[in-house]
Amino acid sequence: MEGMGSRSATELLLLPVRLHGLRLGRPIDLLLDPEAWRVLGYVVLCGDESRRFLAFAAADPWEDAINVRSALLLLEDVEFYRDRSRSFRALLGRGVASGRRDLGELRDLRLAPDGTVTALVVEQADLIQEIGPAGTTIESEHVSPA
Repeated sequence: MEGMGSRSATELLLLPVRLHGLRLGRPIDLLLDPEAWRVLGYVVLCGDESRRFLAFAAADPWEDAINVRSALLLLEDVEFYRDRSRSFRALLGRGVASGRRDLGELRDLRLAPDGTVTALVVEQADLIQEIGPAGTTIESEHVSPA
């Protein structure tokens, strides 16, 4: 994110993906490292309705667009990356805890220019606050069979 400071994940998902000013698509999800609070890349819905993976390191987010140097950076096998990561969209609205303490529901993430999550934006009892990700957990994405 050259020239940009901390950004919200939902803000990034509102930006078009462009190559030399031409719109290639729009991001519909962010994929996160399952072990660390870091963005791996975007799931991009392209103009031909296909979904592709764009590595975070290969993207250049600016104020009005996510720029790429080549359309070849939009990779076809999204499921390969999805299977090895956590979906930001799937985490939204889930409970956040620190130890046994409930911190509220996840509403957004704050991201450093290198993709590191600097804060979880949580809401509890109509109060929104930013909490550092260290030591936090998100309620399970998968429901165990009864």
